[in-house]
Amino acid sequence: MSDHQPKELNSGILGWIERTGNRLPDPVFLFLWLILFLVIASVLLSSMGVSALHPTIKDSAGNATVIAVSSLLSAENIEKLFVDMPKTMTHFHPLGYVLIVMLGAGVAERTGLFSSAMRAGVASAPKMLLTPVVALVAMIANLAADAAYVVLIPLAGILFASAGRHPIAGIAAAFAGVSGGFSANLLPGQLDALLFGITESAVELLVPTWDANIAGNWYFIMAMTFVFLPIIWYVTDKIVEPRLGKFNAKESTIDISAEDQGRLSEQQRKGLKRAGLAVLAVIAFWVYITLGPGTPLIDESAVATAQLSPFYKSLVAGFFVMFLLAGWAYGSAVGTVKDHRDVVTMMADSMKDMAYYLVIVFTAAHFVVMFNWSNMGIILAINGAEFLGSTDLPMPVLIGLMILIAAMINIFVGSASAKWAILAPVMVPMFMLLGVSPEMATAAYRMGDGATNIITPLMFYFPLILAFCQRWKPEFGLGSLTAMMIPYSIWMLVLGLLMTMTWIGLDLPLGPGASASYVLPGK
Repeated sequence: MSDHQPKELNSGILGWIERTGNRLPDPVFLFLWLILFLVIASVLLSSMGVSALHPTIKDSAGNATVIAVSSLLSAENIEKLFVDMPKTMTHFHPLGYVLIVMLGAGVAERTGLFSSAMRAGVASAPKMLLTPVVALVAMIANLAADAAYVVLIPLAGILFASAGRHPIAGIAAAFAGVSGGFSANLLPGQLDALLFGITESAVELLVPTWDANIAGNWYFIMAMTFVFLPIIWYVTDKIVEPRLGKFNAKESTIDISAEDQGRLSEQQRKGLKRAGLAVLAVIAFWVYITLGPGTPLIDESAVATAQLSPFYKSLVAGFFVMFLLAGWAYGSAVGTVKDHRDVVTMMADSMKDMAYYLVIVFTAAHFVVMFNWSNMGIILAINGAEFLGSTDLPMPVLIGLMILIAAMINIFVGSASAKWAILAPVMVPMFMLLGVSPEMATAAYRMGDGATNIITPLMFYFPLILAFCQRWKPEFGLGSLTAMMIPYSIWMLVLGLLMTMTWIGLDLPLGPGASASYVLPGK
């Protein structure tokens, strides 16, 4: 670290963000404090008789049912808290989705498949297309989770340096793709499973029979990829790199000639070919069991709009099988998998990496379920929907406000799942009452969540990116990194807002079987 960095950390808006964010507790204890607040609020609002008319549940006379705030200190709720504690955690919707996908993704990561695939994606890029290739691979590399930060971002710096360009510009482009384009991708993945599990819990406040479709944002995240790609390309080449000036290799602690610049061994290339064949085999198998004899993944007895529901639900298993077999095929070629025991060990190790997530799940699950027990979430949603409806603001404007709220909160609370667990129980039902689908609400949240990732020092990997930059320029400080990433953040947020507002304005589908608009059952 340079000598002047403490001054940067403690001055101006960056210092205020740093100090304010550091006062926030760990997400685990954040949820515990929120639970305490819930308990106090539920007691007060229950004693005041706060209530609302449920829009979908009718009594025997056909009248709307009155729902009132329930005190979390009532005998019934205290009993549920302690008796249902194991069920509260294990029935938390994102948990099963994420653990299953991670069992397969953990194998793909530990065999080296993700690392080699990222290297292959950027190493052979022509110099004139180096920036867009790095940006595209960075956004796709979100499927690899942590590996994208640890492997691709420093590799991008080396590739830029070897091409005679400023290495920190390469780091910036990769960081913008991996973190700013956090939700952008060509395929659904772990994040989709995580967020839609939380969305499902929120939807069930109004529609208990609703099932999550992890492909519900597929078209939207693909569009994000191609909207963000030219932004990263332009900002890197026209704004960031000119400001960095000419790179002085003497300042660097890295000998470029001694670095692995992304070249793959013959075994790694063979492994990638095997992994590609495994992916094609899984896709062919899924097509067969969807369209083949008996159509196992099509419910032909359901109405037309629901016939593909089994297929959508099977995608979690599909991604698990695809990652598992592709990782196994790659590992058998490069020697990281010698027999089935290695695969089992890798799956077990991937679950070790989820230990912290499981601790967060325990508190997040209780926050969500207690919010539901209190009825405060649905009452806030109903009253909020009535208020927003009375403003006569166009729906694209309301969705835009939601994006800005998510972007602002993201500066102080880095975890995507933690923020969505807090916002979803109110935002999702509220927008459903206004005619916006759960998939559209989730998409809007994702757009706001990513744009400010790259400018907050509280993002988990921010210090790591700073360290990568300081390998090339030792005096590069936290303020320098934030200032460098601000243009990406602004352009992503502005064009992301326009994209999302246009999407809902035109009522475009967000994914297979997922529309932007929504009509409550019975209405």
